Amino acid sequence: MKRYEALAADIEASICAGVLRPGDKLPSVRHTCTSRGVSASTVFQAYYLLEARGLVQARERSGYFVRAGLRRAPPEPEQASQPTGQSIAVDVSERVFEVLESSMARDVVPLGSAFPSPLLYPLQRLGQALATSAKSLDPWRSVDDLTPGHADLRRQIALRYLAAGMPVSADDIVITNGALEALNLCLTAVTRAGDAVVVESPTFYAALQSLERMGLHAIEVPTHPREGIDLAALEAAIVRHRPKACWLMTTFQNPLGSLMPEAKKKALVALTTRHGVALIEDDVYAELYFGDHRPLPAKAFDTEGLVLHCGSFSKSLAPGYRIGWAAPGRFTRAVARHKLTSTLSASAPAQAALALYLERGGFDKHLRKLRAALAAQQAVFAQAVGHYFPPGTRATRPEGGYFLWVELPEGCDALHIHRQALAQGISVAPGPIFSASHAFTNCLRLNYGHTWNARTEQALATLGQISAAAA
Repeated sequence: MKRYEALAADIEASICAGVLRPGDKLPSVRHTCTSRGVSASTVFQAYYLLEARGLVQARERSGYFVRAGLRRAPPEPEQASQPTGQSIAVDVSERVFEVLESSMARDVVPLGSAFPSPLLYPLQRLGQALATSAKSLDPWRSVDDLTPGHADLRRQIALRYLAAGMPVSADDIVITNGALEALNLCLTAVTRAGDAVVVESPTFYAALQSLERMGLHAIEVPTHPREGIDLAALEAAIVRHRPKACWLMTTFQNPLGSLMPEAKKKALVALTTRHGVALIEDDVYAELYFGDHRPLPAKAFDTEGLVLHCGSFSKSLAPGYRIGWAAPGRFTRAVARHKLTSTLSASAPAQAALALYLERGGFDKHLRKLRAALAAQQAVFAQAVGHYFPPGTRATRPEGGYFLWVELPEGCDALHIHRQALAQGISVAPGPIFSASHAFTNCLRLNYGHTWNARTEQALATLGQISAAAA
């Protein structure tokens, strides 16, 4: 945690504890510099972060004040999950389909959606890039770029890897139909039916569906809501079950929002490399960080080519374009072959449009606006959960992404809450769909990636009432 983040956390804790009350003035920048031994820049960054979270507001020539009428966010979960550690045959698809199909209607408040609002993205500029690139698209590109994908787009992705300090060659990138195809291709390249794969607990339900479809077993490993998978438990699972792969999200994990510290990511790669286990890294939320720099993925510490890194533009830039990629290290040829014999190619016009958009610049400016919007929305969502949900509720406060993981009091039935909420036009993602063992029965994943308005607040108030009645 950086100095400004630590300072912001201390002030937020004082606000939540009632030491600083609504309307109170925060200590001056000069006083805080002296008392904390930090620079003015650090204090301003901390205050800006608190302002983005909706906790304080600036008054011209007067300083920063705790917001009037402030609601307190609930406390964060403190305990790692406790799965059984068994190798489990996966059977989740029917339940996942039931939840997802029932919550896709536009008139439903999308708290259970896996996607942020499309209104947060530069769709007009993307459309202009699509029109321009389509007019000048070389007909032979539809053949030349079949697999591994559009050369210019792979180069642009390689440049972003380089900017993050990772020299990944464009030749080692395979363009796919979204990140999910990239992940599935990587899984196909390193496993066969009957093998075991390590996943987090809880984990992204699509990972479980992939394991189920391919006849693979899941090994659920304890995962902390802030720092990710437990490495000691992971090594014990590897020694016991000899899995062929780990499918993990090290940055803003779905559904927890956890972020593994970089030292822990380095230790993770050393551990999996030592045991010769492929690490499939789902990194689709990498660009949605709220701090001052992008967290490095585990891929940054890969020296043996055993980390298969997967990304996408769907969450950061172009929802609906379905363009993702894999940087699968020593498995690049195998992944490309599986791509060639399955879906052959991603959309040529969509690839060309994204390549042109990235070449023209503006992506990073868009990302700054997107991150600021998501950080502000997280703050108001968390405060609303604290205000409307029953006593004993806990919720994560991720440093990026757009999901809150909410732990309700023991005895609450998340599937029952899901059905009750849906009857009132509100979707939620119940905890059991994120577990091969159908655990997390008192948990919900909430999406704060949609605009905060009166309808959303009323939905959270209603959801709080339903949860309180179930407690």
